[in-house]
Amino acid sequence: MADSEPVAPIVEAPRKPISRERLALLFMVMLVTAAGNTAMQSVMPSIGTELGVADVWISLAYTWSALLWVICAPLWARRSDRRGRKAMMALGLVGFIASFAICGTILWFGLAGLLPALWTLLLFAAARSLYGGFGSAAPPAVQAYVASRTPRAERTQAMALIASSFGLGTVIGPALAPLLVFPATGLPGPFFAFAVLALIVLIALRVSLPNDDPMFPAKSEVVGAPYGANSNPQVQGDDEGPDTPPAEAIPDLSWRDPRLRPWLIAGLVGGHAQAAFLGIVGFFILDRLGLRATPNEGTGPIGLVLMCGAIATLLAQWGLIPRLKLGPRSSTLWGMALAIVGIVVFALSTNLHAIALGMAIASMGFGLYRPGFTAGASLAVTRAEQGQIGGIVASVNGAAYVVAAPIGVWLYGHHAWIGFTTICALCAAVFVLGWRSLASDAELEAPRA
Repeated sequence: MADSEPVAPIVEAPRKPISRERLALLFMVMLVTAAGNTAMQSVMPSIGTELGVADVWISLAYTWSALLWVICAPLWARRSDRRGRKAMMALGLVGFIASFAICGTILWFGLAGLLPALWTLLLFAAARSLYGGFGSAAPPAVQAYVASRTPRAERTQAMALIASSFGLGTVIGPALAPLLVFPATGLPGPFFAFAVLALIVLIALRVSLPNDDPMFPAKSEVVGAPYGANSNPQVQGDDEGPDTPPAEAIPDLSWRDPRLRPWLIAGLVGGHAQAAFLGIVGFFILDRLGLRATPNEGTGPIGLVLMCGAIATLLAQWGLIPRLKLGPRSSTLWGMALAIVGIVVFALSTNLHAIALGMAIASMGFGLYRPGFTAGASLAVTRAEQGQIGGIVASVNGAAYVVAAPIGVWLYGHHAWIGFTTICALCAAVFVLGWRSLASDAELEAPRA
């Protein structure tokens, strides 16, 4: 029998890059939520001290929201395959706006003495659930939008850019937080300010981003929005066209999928290390600088340290990853190693300068690790599964904040070194397991046959 002729592999077709205007809008969707949440982290230790509650209860107030995030993110991601990415981004922003506005109001009543501390925290946790339940719709939609329009070889750099929106947000949030403590609102001021900023981004999203609803039968030929700058009828390019097959044709992606297992383990364990570390930071600064008796003075130093960490994160994601062309595996492993060094420096610090240096080194490590894990999970599956993997990744990220931050603060409350040693052990576990089980960068970024 004659040998059959070799079949050439099917190489991924080139795709039109996302336009700068739309990429900037997606960037803002992620940035405003990141800035708001880090501004909240800057003021919550001081708010908790002002209310007279234990540190661990402040951390536990986030738990219900994080649990809802874990449950809801995959559901919203699957829904984005049917309803479109834009609709889920808008829903996520609405959840953020509602949560921050209500949380700010509750905390203002509590600090004014109109609510007991217990009821303030309970109502705060309930209002945060709006962010966990509905805010979780935006990140997987943004990730799927970008991943489905980015070639495999550029996926890590694209994910690093999206991750850097969180990094830039974590610079802006702590920097603005002390300036947003207005006399009329007090410490909850940042909650109200970022609710307004998110509302502006929501309006821009609704006006500027084309409707990508897969339910439209003629989606590949949708004309420009009648109220947009470009309203002339024309056929859409790849940036605007359908990025997945019909939703009913996409099989459900399992968390137990062997393609994902090593990446999800790395994301879950490393995420717990990062969440526990961030949970401790504010309380460590208050203790090490002797600010427990004057918690209002703690907002500035905490914001400064978080800002230094955020700048280092941006340096990793905007500088190191593209300049060194790091792939998912190398970003993850180098990130964990660097995070261990930074955490040790942070734990040994006795003044604000040294604390900021340790935070910067650790944040640079986590800044390498996060887009590495995200891109690795994205590259492990097909283009049609990007919506679902976006939800799974968002769920893994949220899972870290269900118990890690409260447990980290609880361990820190027993002894500082117990908390920091546990965090370093988690980072080391990711490094060892990743070295043994994560696929190589060349294998992940090669064109699919």
